[in-house]
Amino acid sequence: MADYDFDVLVIGSGPGGYVAAIRAAQLGLKTACAESRETLGGTCLNVGCIPSKALLHASELFEEATSGKLAKLGIKTPTVELDLEAMHAQRIDAVKGLTGGIEFLFKKNKVEWLKGHATFTGKDSVKVGDREVRAKNIVIATGSSVTPLPGVEIDQKVVVDSTGALELPKVPEHLVVIGGGVIGLELGSVWRRVGAKVTVVEFLDQLLPGMDGEVRKEAGKLFKKQGMTLKLSTKVTGVQVNGDKATLTVEPSAGGAAETIEADAVLVSIGRRPNTSGLGLEAAGLSTNQRGQIEIDHDFRTSVPGIWAIGDVVPGPMLAHKAEDEGIAVAENIAGLTGIVNHDVIPSVVYTWPEISGVGLTEEQARERTEVKIGKFPMVGNSRAKTNHEPDGWVKVIADAKSDRVLGVWMIASVAGTMIAQAAQAMEFGATSEDIAYTCHAHPTHSEAFKEAAMAVQGKPIHI
Repeated sequence: MADYDFDVLVIGSGPGGYVAAIRAAQLGLKTACAESRETLGGTCLNVGCIPSKALLHASELFEEATSGKLAKLGIKTPTVELDLEAMHAQRIDAVKGLTGGIEFLFKKNKVEWLKGHATFTGKDSVKVGDREVRAKNIVIATGSSVTPLPGVEIDQKVVVDSTGALELPKVPEHLVVIGGGVIGLELGSVWRRVGAKVTVVEFLDQLLPGMDGEVRKEAGKLFKKQGMTLKLSTKVTGVQVNGDKATLTVEPSAGGAAETIEADAVLVSIGRRPNTSGLGLEAAGLSTNQRGQIEIDHDFRTSVPGIWAIGDVVPGPMLAHKAEDEGIAVAENIAGLTGIVNHDVIPSVVYTWPEISGVGLTEEQARERTEVKIGKFPMVGNSRAKTNHEPDGWVKVIADAKSDRVLGVWMIASVAGTMIAQAAQAMEFGATSEDIAYTCHAHPTHSEAFKEAAMAVQGKPIHI
């Protein structure tokens, strides 16, 4: 009998875990992946990134039809009805297709799916259900879960988390979102578009913590313009549920007079925390830091030889694409290759309307480090945005004043999530603003706004 059952055992099949497993198998390593869900794909595919985008897209089309936007283009839709059941059905279908796709890829690449919750029993052994296995290398990729709000019970009926907010059986009359981060704003946008009154309560003085300051201010203006009520610098001190209604008690973050808000749905969206409890880390000789994360080195090794960790359970942004890149890198490191992730160039996207994206340093961070030059170009000056009636937003390029190297790029545009890939690639290659400015961009496209913002760094944009 061999010393080990597997060369690589990955715990968790989210974007980091399933990618790590597939890449390890491609490199000739006998690989297994432990997953306790009935389907593969983790939070992202099952109850996160994918289903939320399905609802965002559908709700955008509904709003286009009901708001008169299509009528202005000569497309008359005199009778438009919301079929929420069908909208949910297409969400479920998208999830089913993609999770099934991962199962197919596991079979294709001969990755064994160990079904059940995994718990360490030693430094190289894990128990999954009734089966105990040994692996030469174990990768922890268990992701994250919703951070609870102390004193507030989530019943998934009136008070919901992000999972419950995807599955509301009817459009709430008044949805209160606790937390003005990415997830809260995206899901709040979905329900506002289909008819809900939406109030966002945010502890800080601006939305979207961690993003560029100018982006945060502009986002607040755009969401107000769309009809959201924003209660910034406000904290929730209690949520009382009575039947199918909730009463929230709020007060200024700095302290002050309390007030109440009535709602028939409350979304708690104040962040996420690493899924490290229940893993039996102590049996493997591992511990977590104060934030519940597993510390790793540059190569994703933990303090215990043979145990690696990636994704939301390690320090860094909790983003699916960051986990995916780490999954490839850790598999290559295990195989003796060189797997690297440049954590300075991890793009982030908010899939609202318009989309909001950024990569690299914020303007505030850049100014703390060095002297900078800023170039901005408004989408209202972009021909494609103008013909598509998408005037909101702008592109901002932040460059080092001396070397001209691009330090950060921030965008608000209808397709900002797609546009940011060019900025990330340019930064990965060490591009200057001049490099981008002298790169020919197809016309008419939204991406020309990025070129013009780069030109603006040198003070020579054309269309403003």
